[in-house]
Amino acid sequence: MTATIENRILEPSRLARSRMPAEFERHAATWMAWPTRRSIWGAQFAAVKEDYARLAVTIARFEPLRMVASPADAAEARRLCGPSVSVVELPIDDSWARDAGPVFLVDDQGRLAASAWRFTAWGHKYHPYDQDALLARRIAAHLDVPVVVSDLALEGGAILADGEGTLVTTETCLLNSNRNPGLSRAEVDAELKRVLGVRQVIWLPGDPLEIETNGHIDGLMAFTTPGRALFEVNDDRSDRRYEILKENRRALELATDARGRRIDIIPIAEADRSTEVGDRYCRSYVNFYIVNGAVIAPAYLRPSDDAVAEVLRGAFPGREVVMLPIGSIATGGGGFHCVTQQQPG
Repeated sequence: MTATIENRILEPSRLARSRMPAEFERHAATWMAWPTRRSIWGAQFAAVKEDYARLAVTIARFEPLRMVASPADAAEARRLCGPSVSVVELPIDDSWARDAGPVFLVDDQGRLAASAWRFTAWGHKYHPYDQDALLARRIAAHLDVPVVVSDLALEGGAILADGEGTLVTTETCLLNSNRNPGLSRAEVDAELKRVLGVRQVIWLPGDPLEIETNGHIDGLMAFTTPGRALFEVNDDRSDRRYEILKENRRALELATDARGRRIDIIPIAEADRSTEVGDRYCRSYVNFYIVNGAVIAPAYLRPSDDAVAEVLRGAFPGREVVMLPIGSIATGGGGFHCVTQQQPG
C-alpha cells in the first residue's frame, strides 16, 4: 500500500511567475538515487554502487548532496558514501534521479517549487516503476515545497533550459507513441510552457536509434550560458551516429531562442565506440554535470579525455573541470547528468 503524500499545490498566480532555472545557475543541493534495480547492472551491481558513491562524494566537495535510498539500502548508502553525503530514505524502484525526480522551479521572489510529471519508466520499459512515479512528489513533500502536477509523460533528461525562457527537447522522445500518444507537438509545447515558465521550445529531431531513452536531449547538448551550448559531434562517417548528430546540430543552428538569438555552438567529441560495454552503453561526454564552481565530466580512460577537458575549461571559465571515471554507470544506459538532479537556490 502506498502512503498518502501530502503535497501543497502551487498556486496558478505563483506558477505564472515561476521558471525552470538553468543547470549552470547556483544550486542549493544535488539529488541522486541509490542503485536499486539489480537487473540493469547484473554482475556489476556492486561496482556501480561504488561508482555512485564516488560521484556523490565528488559532488559533495562543491555543494550538498542528498542521496535517496530505499529504507532497506540506506545503511549501505551511508557506509559507502560517508559523512559528506546526506541519505534520504524514500521508496524507489531505480536510480535515475534526473528522470524520476522533480524538475525544480523558482519564482520571481526566489521561492522553490517542484514540477511532477507522469513518469512511465522511459515508455514502460522497466517494471515496476510505481515508486519512482511518486518520487518527485515525495521529494517535494520532504522539502515542504509546493508542486505543479502534469499528466504529460516526461523525464528530466528530455529537457534542457537556458534560464531565460528557452527549452530544448527532442521529437523522438516526447512525441514518441510510448510517452504521449495522441498529443500533437503543439499540445506538448503548450504544456511545457505552462509548467516550466518558458516562452520558446526548440524541437530537435532526436535519435531514433537510441532505445533506452528514445533520444534524451542531455545526450546531445548542454547549455553553458544563455545563447551558448556544447553540442556532441562524431567525425567518423562510418558511425551510425554521424548523420544523426549532424541533423540535430543543423536543427539547433537554424533555431532562435526566447530572446531571438542564434545559439553559439561549441563542438564536443563523443566518446569512441571502443569504450562500449553492452548494448545500452552511454558514451556521451556531453552528459556531464555542472555544480557550484565546477563541471564533473565522465572519463572513459582514453586519450580523448584530455581533449574534452580542455574544451570544457574553455566553455566554463572559472570552473574547475573534474574528469571522473564513469565506471559501470555507463553500462546502465546513462551518465553523470542522468543520475543527478539540481535543486536551485
